Amino acid sequence: MSEELSPEDQLRLNVLLAQDIKAIRIDESSLLLHALLDEGEEASMPLHPNCRADKYLRLVREALSGHALGSPGGYPIYLSRWTRHGQMESSNLSQLLLIGEPEAVVAVVHSPALTDELAGYAWWAMPTIEHARLMLMREAVAKGRMGPVLAEFLTEHLAFLQEEHLAIMDTVAVLLYSGALTPTQRETIWKRGKRQNSYYVAFLEMCPNDLPGTPGQAFVEASIEILSRPETQEVVSRTLDAIGHYFSVAAGAGQANPEAVRRLAAVSAALANPVFVRSTAIGSLMRRKLEPITEPILADLRLLR
Repeated sequence: MSEELSPEDQLRLNVLLAQDIKAIRIDESSLLLHALLDEGEEASMPLHPNCRADKYLRLVREALSGHALGSPGGYPIYLSRWTRHGQMESSNLSQLLLIGEPEAVVAVVHSPALTDELAGYAWWAMPTIEHARLMLMREAVAKGRMGPVLAEFLTEHLAFLQEEHLAIMDTVAVLLYSGALTPTQRETIWKRGKRQNSYYVAFLEMCPNDLPGTPGQAFVEASIEILSRPETQEVVSRTLDAIGHYFSVAAGAGQANPEAVRRLAAVSAALANPVFVRSTAIGSLMRRKLEPITEPILADLRLLR
């Protein structure tokens, strides 16, 4: 069995690597190597295995790693341990995007040294919802050229999350945190809460005083909407924490019903924990079990309408 690249691939790879390459990705199903060149141009190179495809792809990545990192053994094992802990420094982030290794792209995305430029290359190499969320959390990316690109992608792909309520809440939270949304995108996401109230949760967490409509009433109405028909335990817990935080701040602000505000200021996810530790129920069954907790909260919220 051969332990070297085919002569044809070795020659083409040498020619390719002589250029100013920004990122490489490998389509394993079609055995195509794609390269992002300077000025946004792309090049593709078909691979011609002379052994099993999986072994040949390892040889290709070893060749790429030897060129980019000086590590012919392939992707250094220590990077795998550091990848998801944000411990990658800026010195070799760009080189990691040149070895055609998905885990190396993940390392770049997780790095606190990520720049807007590198985010663009990493996005080309591996465009996923998780990567868009992670990169938008970096101020340099959110305020850079890639901010609007990633925000548009996440806004469009929210619909594909369907009933993944936790993913919806986390995605909307990142979008609001980033500040990369246009007013139209922000309004569109808010309106989706009419059909699926988990969209509202991140708004209550991230910008309770800057909601569409009259802020105070918008917060109350959205809270009522969520607690009247929550779908999952995470939705309940995060909404209760948001309510408690909002009204603890508002408690001294001359509210019309100070007793209701005082009770709402004491609300937190801890109220629901005794139910959740005994049951994994979601949907209507969960709502029935939570009624002794949610009904008094809903009554106080309705007093503030």
